[in-house]
Amino acid sequence: MEQIDDQQIKADDRRYVLHSWSKQKAIHPSIIKKAEGIFFWDDSGKKFYDMSAQLVYLNVGHNHPKLMEEFKHIGDIPFASPGFATASTAELARKIIEVAPKNMAKVFFANGGADSNDHAIKIARMVTGRYKIFSRYRSYHGATFGAGNLSGENRRFAVEPGLPGFIKFETPHLYHEKIDFESEEAASDFYLDRLEHQILYEGPESIAAIFMETIPGSNGVLIPPKGYMEGVRALCTKYGILMICDEVMSGFGRTGKMFAVDHFNLEPDMMTFAKGVTCGYNPLGGVIVSSSIADYFDDHVLLTGLTYSGHTVSTQIGCATLDIYKNEHLVEHAAEMGHVLAERLEQLMRFASVGEVRHLGLFAAVELVKDKQTKEPLMGYGKDYGKDTEGLMKKFVGLLMEQGFYTYSHDSHVMIAPPLIISEQQIHEAMDLFELALIKFEKELFSDHPVVAK
Repeated sequence: MEQIDDQQIKADDRRYVLHSWSKQKAIHPSIIKKAEGIFFWDDSGKKFYDMSAQLVYLNVGHNHPKLMEEFKHIGDIPFASPGFATASTAELARKIIEVAPKNMAKVFFANGGADSNDHAIKIARMVTGRYKIFSRYRSYHGATFGAGNLSGENRRFAVEPGLPGFIKFETPHLYHEKIDFESEEAASDFYLDRLEHQILYEGPESIAAIFMETIPGSNGVLIPPKGYMEGVRALCTKYGILMICDEVMSGFGRTGKMFAVDHFNLEPDMMTFAKGVTCGYNPLGGVIVSSSIADYFDDHVLLTGLTYSGHTVSTQIGCATLDIYKNEHLVEHAAEMGHVLAERLEQLMRFASVGEVRHLGLFAAVELVKDKQTKEPLMGYGKDYGKDTEGLMKKFVGLLMEQGFYTYSHDSHVMIAPPLIISEQQIHEAMDLFELALIKFEKELFSDHPVVAK
């Protein structure tokens, strides 16, 4: 590729590139000039801690030497359509099944998270002969038409009116729940009872699947209350409904276990994945199916497919990525560093604008509020892409960027999900920057509510 100066890059970007989720006149993207480990540098030379692993996928960090080495061998990798068996695709499928829940048997490869979810919908309908798909509010499953219908937040509005058969139910969010439950288990019983009633109202015989992010990510890292996930599994078993867990964001070590479902006593019927399988070094996603679903397609045609399903370059990168997780003990490291991050996050509760922190491993969110007593969020739900986009959340994220702390927000949540290679010292350095941004933010906007110690 020819060398182009930074001004020309920005001019061409402004003229020719459509940026997602944005009013085009309002954006002025920087250029990443260099990146290494958990850091990157923009075109002004400013250094940033990448505390969201870009869009929660760079688990092994920027420019990992083993993955960069794999790209040198692209010329040795034969391209092949999905009808052929290839070394890297077969190897990656085996490696994924080896670390997946014990009931999982085969992998259907896709190109990313959204289309993986689309194919999981189709598989569920084929296997069950049913057509309704349950998914949750406060969820995001992707921007394709199928995944958009699954999603339960305002980014789905672009695909509405939607497809028939997509039913939404509530995600447990105890921080904003009006009922004061005596325990997490009591909360789970309440939500599960409501879900079972909704199943009965919709007709269990018409419901193919209950589709959930194991832990909703961009909607605030909403940790399920105790017993909830197991309760959903029991309802699915009771009514012959498939349980599908979206592990696109939470999979491959993000939560301190290989998959987020590993924190719970259950086995889903299908799991979707993307992001961490190649850490964004090449596009790849997929659907992991149980042995019973795999057996079904021994005698039934799998009526779905993709030109680039199991693309050999992507699966080669995937194989190398899974080797890195194993050889560098990154899943265990994420669990260990998760405790360090948790301590720093809990310390944020002394700030007037921090309503709640939620975290599991290196998967975390900080919820900002206007008032701790009323829990009024800094930005109302679903306002990210409306008139309030120039408001307080954008201001706070801008302050983080000024400090050299890169991440993103959605509604009133700020994501903190760094590369899994982050060190204890780097966590402290980055969270010091986060606190500096909070102090400046509250001085400017919360002068009548000073920072108060716990």
